[in-house]
Amino acid sequence: MNKLRVIPTWRHGQERLYVCRTDGHNVAWYDREAARVHLLSEDQREDVLEALGPFLTGPVAVGPPPVPTPAELARLALHPDDDLAPNRPGEALLIALDRDPGPPHRLRPDPRRRALDAEQAVGEALDALDGAGWHALHSVPLPGGDRIHHLAIGPGGLFAIRTVAARKQRVLVADPMVALGRHEPRPLLRGVRADADRASYALTAEVHPVLVLVGASDLTVTAPPRGVRVLSAADLPALSRTGGVLKPADVEALHAMARDRGTWGRA
Repeated sequence: MNKLRVIPTWRHGQERLYVCRTDGHNVAWYDREAARVHLLSEDQREDVLEALGPFLTGPVAVGPPPVPTPAELARLALHPDDDLAPNRPGEALLIALDRDPGPPHRLRPDPRRRALDAEQAVGEALDALDGAGWHALHSVPLPGGDRIHHLAIGPGGLFAIRTVAARKQRVLVADPMVALGRHEPRPLLRGVRADADRASYALTAEVHPVLVLVGASDLTVTAPPRGVRVLSAADLPALSRTGGVLKPADVEALHAMARDRGTWGRA
């Protein structure tokens, strides 16, 4: 009896279908674009093709995959439930809004939706860096219910990014306080640094803190914050022009470690 299951995974608009056993371990994957089924075990050829039958479109090549990189090996050994790479920007907010959408009619917009729009804008900008050798993870869970909004890994290093919705508001940054419009200042820069410190501990690598303000009408920084970059979403593509910190193999290895949910249990 065929007990294999098919797990679709989307990344930057491209679909890859993983075939895994009931214990979560992958035995094959189907690359639609290449029209090829990559088998990790020739013994399970018939079972794999049977499981993929409803998904196959036209003739496909079937055979062993190319010699996998260490990062790909780590991905194949990762249970789908523990893989953070498929997380959408604002994943935690999407889940929260799905569970509790709030009252249908309210005088003011739900602040969670403004926060979601901001995280999606930043996530889209980060995902666009993929062609330049970068990887982005979104809504990385931390012990205690906290999370890192975005983690960017690329030739320029590692960046823990916190997103703040500041649509049409004047923003004043006076380390560690950040004031949005007429709201009381909050010590947001402390939180950004804490995110980076926890990520550094989990990944045993230097992680730089970044605060991204989305939609601010004006930004005033009284003095350069200690060790924190303060950017707008439009500034994020500049990360792709930084390099010389990590080699491609190091980027892939760190991404493989960071996408594993178990990595963050010690953060």
